[in-house]
Amino acid sequence: MTKRTAARALVEVLIAQGVERVFCVPGESYLAVLDALYEARDRIDTIVCRHEAAAANMAEAMGKLTGRPGVAFVTRGPGASHAAVGVHTAKQDSSPMILFIGQVARGDREREAFQEVDYRAFFGPMTKWASEIDAADRVPEFVERAVATAMQGRMGPVALALPEDMLTEETDAVVGSRVEPARGGFDPGAAEKIEALLVKAQKPFLVLGGSGWDEASTKAIADFAARADLPTALSFRRKHLIDNEAPIYAGDLGLGPNPKLVARLREADLVIAIGARLGENPTQGYTLFTREETARKLVHIHADPEEIGRVWPPLLGAVSHPGNAAEALSALNVKPTWKAWREAARADFEAYATPMQLNNAVNLSRVYTHLAEAAPGAIIANDAGNFAIWLHRYYRHRRFNTQVGPTSGAMGYAIPAAIAAKLQHPEHDVFAVLGDGGFMMEGNELATAAQYGVGIIVLLVDNGSFGTIRMHQERHYPARVHATDLKNPDFVKYAESFGIWARSVERTEDFPSALEAARAVKGPALVHIKVDVETIAPGVTISGLRGKL
Repeated sequence: MTKRTAARALVEVLIAQGVERVFCVPGESYLAVLDALYEARDRIDTIVCRHEAAAANMAEAMGKLTGRPGVAFVTRGPGASHAAVGVHTAKQDSSPMILFIGQVARGDREREAFQEVDYRAFFGPMTKWASEIDAADRVPEFVERAVATAMQGRMGPVALALPEDMLTEETDAVVGSRVEPARGGFDPGAAEKIEALLVKAQKPFLVLGGSGWDEASTKAIADFAARADLPTALSFRRKHLIDNEAPIYAGDLGLGPNPKLVARLREADLVIAIGARLGENPTQGYTLFTREETARKLVHIHADPEEIGRVWPPLLGAVSHPGNAAEALSALNVKPTWKAWREAARADFEAYATPMQLNNAVNLSRVYTHLAEAAPGAIIANDAGNFAIWLHRYYRHRRFNTQVGPTSGAMGYAIPAAIAAKLQHPEHDVFAVLGDGGFMMEGNELATAAQYGVGIIVLLVDNGSFGTIRMHQERHYPARVHATDLKNPDFVKYAESFGIWARSVERTEDFPSALEAARAVKGPALVHIKVDVETIAPGVTISGLRGKL
């Protein structure tokens, strides 16, 4: 192969891996890569962000949406530190992602050179692999390994540092072919055991979660669950894995779940969990089961063998890609005898998801119910915060890949993730749903949406507070409010300063027209929804919290 710089070889590898878009904040430490991206600008779009955390969040969201690694480039030191939040989200959310970091020249290492950091030590605990490319000839090897590592087993992030002098060295290294992930097959013996367990079961439950799913596998598992009449719960921020209107859908596990759903899972005599790690949030702080109970009733299927028995000893464990598990289960001969059990679980969901009667000027249960009815196929990129408890409870997802939210609980995620989603799926409505606290963390990325004409719709829920922390504060230290109140700007004027259409909503009945107007805008739009901090969560008020303590 013709000699070219290592930077150009790196970009060639990305093209060979099907990367069509990268996110970055430019830095002098990887100028050679920026030049190589200029050369390849007809093959790869470069999206320039206003903050490295946003670039990393966009890459993480791209990994969620495509199942292949999203790619971000940041500079050394401060740039990498800013980007760490997106890497942490990719780790906890099991999202494939590669973060490339400009690094000091090889001859300057170990001197605490300008912005020098040991990225193996820094990113090691929060990635599947963190390394540094020391030789130009090894660029294809390292990048192809990074792609494979990010996708295989439990998906996750990889961080690769790029010494600036290495990037300008020449190499004739050969670029390999597109990497396809190796996927764990499902043990036929495990399928037979599951069939036998279902024959004995009276109150079975299916729980779906994790990453690695695609449209075909979600359809296969939904068809199996429907044929087996299995009530199905979805893990934290995985509500898109099956149609929420399906009779088998019983609700989601996470923050503010239906207490009756939690009770049913405790009552179940067989729980089949596929893809879900069964971590802290979906198991309600590891209280949903006891270890003795899971040893009697849990079938745990996961792509990573290290997740089987990590917290919960299972009755039966199986290592499998969720798609292969779904295919294997679809072949089972199940004769359900628990129709009443499934119907009761669905009835519980319907009752819990019915909008509440509130005296508030803005009733978020009705706002999100209307959003689901008006835009049933939309992609929802949601942030972290109490506003999301309402969203998860009342918005019904109808198709795969329409929820993009951080299971890591990272604030500032929604707008960058929505931008990535709209770039990937310009044909769909894409909403960034977030609170005022999260908005002020990465709301500057409205500039990115405006610069590239990315038509996201921001639904900004403003209660003038760090709501989740205020709720816990009132519960544990009632009436001692400290460090949770916010003084906010005029959000409409803020959006308009970027040339973005914006409107405020202060009554429930005004939301439908504002939503319709926002959807008619060709570019980005923002709807500012002013809510009362008193109603801090569904069925929870500030005064009520104080009254209980």
